Amino acid sequence: MGEKWRNAWSDRGFRQACWVGLAAVLPVVVLLPKFFALLGERPGLTPPDPLLDRVGPHTVTLLIFLVLYTAVVVGIVLLLQKPKAMVRMLHAYTLLLAFRMLTMFLITFEPPPGIIPLVDPVTSVFYPGQEPFLKDLFFSGHTATPFLFALAVGAGAWRRRLMLSALAVGALVLVQHVHYTVDVLAAPVFAALAWWLAGRSVARYGLNPSEEGA
Repeated sequence: MGEKWRNAWSDRGFRQACWVGLAAVLPVVVLLPKFFALLGERPGLTPPDPLLDRVGPHTVTLLIFLVLYTAVVVGIVLLLQKPKAMVRMLHAYTLLLAFRMLTMFLITFEPPPGIIPLVDPVTSVFYPGQEPFLKDLFFSGHTATPFLFALAVGAGAWRRRLMLSALAVGALVLVQHVHYTVDVLAAPVFAALAWWLAGRSVARYGLNPSEEGA
C-alpha cells in the first residue's frame, strides 16, 4: 500500500488533485454549522408520505450506525489500496456535501411526523445548539454515503455489499422516521452525480482511477 501511495504522490497531477480536494472540502465543513443554523430558521414543507404512514416509527439507531459505519470503514480500507480512487472519492464527497446544502436550502422540509431523533456522534458536531437537528433532510446523507463508497471501490463483490448496506440504511432511517421516502430515493441519484462529476474533476489532473479498477 505504501508503495502505491509513494508512486502516486510522485505524480504532480495527483498531488494537485489532493490539494484541490482538501482545499474544497474544508470551507464546506467549516460552513456547515452556520448553514444548519440558517436552515433551522426557515419554514419547511411536510410532504405526503404514504410509506411512513404505514411503517414505524421504531428505534433502530444502533443498527443504523452499525451498518453505516461498518460500510464507511470497509470503504476507506479498500480505497487505501487505490490512491487515485481515494482522491476521486474526496472530490465526490465534497460535491455530495455541496449538493446537500443546495437541495436542503431549496427544498426545506419539516421533520417527519413521529420522528425519533437520530443522534449521530460524527455529524452532530456540525449541528447548531445542543439539541438534535431535525431538518437535515433532503436528501439523506446517511444513505448517500455508503452508496458513494460502493461506486468508489469498483465493480465486484464489495460494491454489491456496500450497495446492500446503503439499501439497509435507507430502509432503517425510514423505520425510525428520520427521513421522508423521497429523501432516501434521491440519495443514490445525487451520489451517482457527485461520483461522475468527480471523475471529470480529477481527469483535469491526468488521473484515471479506472486503471485501479474503480
